[in-house]
Amino acid sequence: MSTLHVLVLVLLLHSMCSHASSSLEQQVADGDRRALLAIKLELSDPMGWLSSWNRTSSDVCQWAGVTCSRQHPGRVASLDLSSRQLSGIVSPAIGNLTFLRKLNLESNMLAGEVPLTVGRLRRLRFLSLFNNSFRGEIPREICNCSNLVRLSLGVNQMEGEIPAGLGLLSQLHILYIHYNNLVGSIPPSLGNLTLLETLDVLENRLVGSIPASLSHLDHLRSFEVGRNNLSGTIPPLLFNKSSLQYFGVASNKLHGSLPADAGANLPTLRKFFLGNNRLSGTIPSSLGNATMVQVLGLAQNRFQGRVAPEIGKLCPFEVQMGVNQLQAEDEQGWEFFTLFTNCTRLQLIDLPLNRLGGVLPTSIANFSTQIQWLSIAANGISGVVPSGLGNLVNLSNLDMTENNLHGVIPEDIAKLTSLQVLLVGDNQLSGNIPSSFGNLTQLQMFSLSNNRLDGPIPRSLGNLTNLPNLDLSSNLLTGFIPTEIFGLPLLTDYLLLSDNYLSGAIPPQVGSLKHIQTLNLSKNNFSGEIPTIIDLSFNNLDGEVPSYGVFANMTGFSMVGNDGLCGGIRELELPPWLCFPLLWKITPEKMKTDNRIGLTDKYPRVSYLELFEATDGFTPANLVGAGKYVRNAAVAVKVFTLQQSGSSKSFLAECGALRRVKHRNLINIITCCSSVDTRGNDFQALVFEFMPNYSLDRWLHPRTDEQLHKLNLIQLLNIAVDVADAIDYLHNNSRPSLTEIVDTVLLEVQPCENAAKDDKILACLASVVRVGISCSKQIPSERMSMKDAAIELHRIRYVVMEPSI
Repeated sequence: MSTLHVLVLVLLLHSMCSHASSSLEQQVADGDRRALLAIKLELSDPMGWLSSWNRTSSDVCQWAGVTCSRQHPGRVASLDLSSRQLSGIVSPAIGNLTFLRKLNLESNMLAGEVPLTVGRLRRLRFLSLFNNSFRGEIPREICNCSNLVRLSLGVNQMEGEIPAGLGLLSQLHILYIHYNNLVGSIPPSLGNLTLLETLDVLENRLVGSIPASLSHLDHLRSFEVGRNNLSGTIPPLLFNKSSLQYFGVASNKLHGSLPADAGANLPTLRKFFLGNNRLSGTIPSSLGNATMVQVLGLAQNRFQGRVAPEIGKLCPFEVQMGVNQLQAEDEQGWEFFTLFTNCTRLQLIDLPLNRLGGVLPTSIANFSTQIQWLSIAANGISGVVPSGLGNLVNLSNLDMTENNLHGVIPEDIAKLTSLQVLLVGDNQLSGNIPSSFGNLTQLQMFSLSNNRLDGPIPRSLGNLTNLPNLDLSSNLLTGFIPTEIFGLPLLTDYLLLSDNYLSGAIPPQVGSLKHIQTLNLSKNNFSGEIPTIIDLSFNNLDGEVPSYGVFANMTGFSMVGNDGLCGGIRELELPPWLCFPLLWKITPEKMKTDNRIGLTDKYPRVSYLELFEATDGFTPANLVGAGKYVRNAAVAVKVFTLQQSGSSKSFLAECGALRRVKHRNLINIITCCSSVDTRGNDFQALVFEFMPNYSLDRWLHPRTDEQLHKLNLIQLLNIAVDVADAIDYLHNNSRPSLTEIVDTVLLEVQPCENAAKDDKILACLASVVRVGISCSKQIPSERMSMKDAAIELHRIRYVVMEPSI
């Protein structure tokens, strides 16, 4: 064969191969096109972002969000559909885009499970499904994507455990799986990710300890495992990571002390969150070496002793050390505090609920004008409030509640026109309320209660038009109530003026407070009649109407138009209260000897006659003995009014539920009784463990004849969170759920009684929180799940205690 023939044959073969290769590439490219169309088919696209994805457009490389490979023309290398308001599910066809290196679907409304076919994307380096509504487990098939550098699955609703196989992703630099519902422990295998820079598992349901193997992550810059249920101690070698900039372990159950050299090797540390744990011991002075720190978060632990002066030499933006056992008795103990005044960028210093005694340093007036939040509440500090605080012109929160401060309130506080919170109650302050306080027009919380303030209430307080609550109770105030107070447009939470020496008639302008929740004018020297303008009609009130005080005489109020009310005086003709607690203690002479009733039985039997005799005919005023089944204990009886529709069904539902319900914030049931009374009528009752310290309602709203200790802000917030935890348990974790326990009254919060629907319970939680802080605006008005409500209340507590979170 001649050379010419050979050349022609070679060219022919090359042409055939090129044609075959081109045809194959076209077929593969068509496969990517079909995959994209299949993906679009499962998506809802209200904004029309995917309008270019259609069968008439042949070049997929021109489609929105699509980028093709340079080395392999026609093959999809990147798919970025972030923030496109897309909903629906992700089609399994995503696994056919085998040349994909980047997949970004974050910040949409995608749901369903993550397709297992994602594991086919072996070239994938960037995968972000952040901020969607994906459910189900993290697919273990993702562990096949061995080239992944960034994996972001945070802010979804994913469940199950963290796959141990993630430890095989040796190229991984970033791992975000925060804000999900993940359970189990943190896999020790994550310690094999030697290139990892960010590990974020914030706010899941993880348990167990922090694996010591994570100490091997020498490139770690951001470490966040907060808001889980982790226990044990913090691996000490984690404090030896010179690359760390963010260290977050807050809101767990960690214990133990910090290493003495905890801050010696953290030169780049910016944010340090250890709050809300069970850490103890002293705060290491070595933290003073972390000179780049911006947030020092050590609140809500068990740290004790003096704060080392080295800590005061730091210059963070925020210092959070409240709710510990830190001590100061003299000038040396307060040295750290005085040193903080040299920091020109300090914006927040939060030190409430410690043991910082002694005289309040005058240096408090020397903080930088950048300071916005200053709290030294509930410490036992003595001395006077020094003048000069008026120089802190950007201060928005000043809390000196529950100390032993005396003397007059400095006039220059009125210069703090940015103040939103001014709390100086529960001290021994004297003198007049400065009339210049009317200049504090941004105030949203204002309390001067439980002091020795005298003189009149300044009319200028009528200028505080942003104020939803005002507490001037338990002072020595005299004179009339300024009518301007009743004209405050946002005064809807409470107005407390009780326990003073106010006089004159209650002005009719009190009727302007149409939306206020609590108005207490008791224990004063008022004269004249109660204004008939006080009208509670046509609201959404529910629960029991009291029968004492102003409510004992029907001429003093009106209750019409509130369908949820019950009880009260007979003239109101309201439905009877569904249940009433009768509390009694055992007395030896009334003990029963019937052997069939004993403490050894889990749910002992009890008859109507025994309950009748033990309560002297169910007389609420008596505290008497009971049967052997509650030996040496006090109990509470809940009697059902069976004439009311649904009562019998409620009794059966509660009996079936309470034997399986167990939570630290729910009252324990002892037994139940379903019998007939002496007239042959059906009788049904539940016997509960007696709570000796009254109901929560009595603490939140004590009667005028009671001297209950006033709850502080932290206690109120903890109560609100505990109530949310209990309701979250009943709705989401108990079997049966709260929807099957329609009328249960397990929680002794009066606004919650007889509330069977989510919106009523949420309103209850909001009311509990508003007693302590003005945060009703922070709770969304739309319907939330019980879990969301619990999370929201936890968030509110962090806003108050740790504003940076």
